[in-house]
Amino acid sequence: MASQNIYILGIESSCDDTAAAILHNGKILSNVVATQAVHKQYGGVVPELASRAHQQNIVPVIHQAITQANIVKKDINAIAFTRGPGLMGSLLVGTSFAKSLAMGLGIPLIDVNHMQAHILAHFIEEDAFEKPEFPFLALTISGGHTQIVKVSDYFQMEVIGETTDDAVGEAFDKSAKILGLPYPGGPLIDKYAQSGNPKAFKFPKPKVPELNFSFSGFKTAVLYFIQRETKNNPDFVKVNLEDICASIQYSIVGILMDKLKKAVKHTGINRIAIAGGVSANSGIRNALMEAEKKYGWKCYIPKFEYTTDNAAMIAIAGHYKYLEKDFADFSITAQARYKF
Repeated sequence: MASQNIYILGIESSCDDTAAAILHNGKILSNVVATQAVHKQYGGVVPELASRAHQQNIVPVIHQAITQANIVKKDINAIAFTRGPGLMGSLLVGTSFAKSLAMGLGIPLIDVNHMQAHILAHFIEEDAFEKPEFPFLALTISGGHTQIVKVSDYFQMEVIGETTDDAVGEAFDKSAKILGLPYPGGPLIDKYAQSGNPKAFKFPKPKVPELNFSFSGFKTAVLYFIQRETKNNPDFVKVNLEDICASIQYSIVGILMDKLKKAVKHTGINRIAIAGGVSANSGIRNALMEAEKKYGWKCYIPKFEYTTDNAAMIAIAGHYKYLEKDFADFSITAQARYKF
């Protein structure tokens, strides 16, 4: 297999980032992302505006990815695209374009599950990064998902724990909104938390059975806490911003780590990989590095560019599907809710 010369074009359009990447035998030659600033003024992603921006961005982004990779269209062996989960309007743009281009070039089409791709980003050929050994546990944490996945092989994945309501990324963003921070607020909580006291304020831990999560009650607790404190002191948030952010982050990371510890005990697997947008958070990264020392875990932390939505992860998933000749039919449709 190694002697094969495989070029995969990956296309990602599940939410508000239009992305394209070229992968050659598992190595990234280009990874282009066009972000959409339009959503900032609305405090969240507006689906209609997102799909319109994808339509504007997709041709230049793919052109740039091919140019940067220093190849031509006829070098591409297959096109991998995000089938779901995600925003339907956004997914339709990427799906339609991928189908048309693959048909035009007469090459195979490969559908990819966005959440599986986040996990498979760990298998991109990177000199300084070690790939996880099977089986391992993946904690996939993003604005839309919070899952613990048992990964036995590239496409043999089982969700053993997930959120019953809101995702962890939403808990970060909504908490930031309550504090008056601009969207997306999760990275700002992380930034202010660096210089705060994580034990300044205590927030309750949701009691959820097994390996599942819940964050809706946590967000409510943050809201009531801020309302109560600002009633007594209108400048409470301004004066204590770093400590509040550090305490929120400490609590959320604590919830994630408690479930991971439980998952390791339950499965007997102590190899842990993190994936998804929230895996860029310094609190969770530090907690995992500490867990390596404390519990003897082996933790895999991705490069920052592979944490947020990107096409490199779609391309690597496409690469492994290509090796198995697992191609999609041209009648395939996008799926907003897409389980694996």
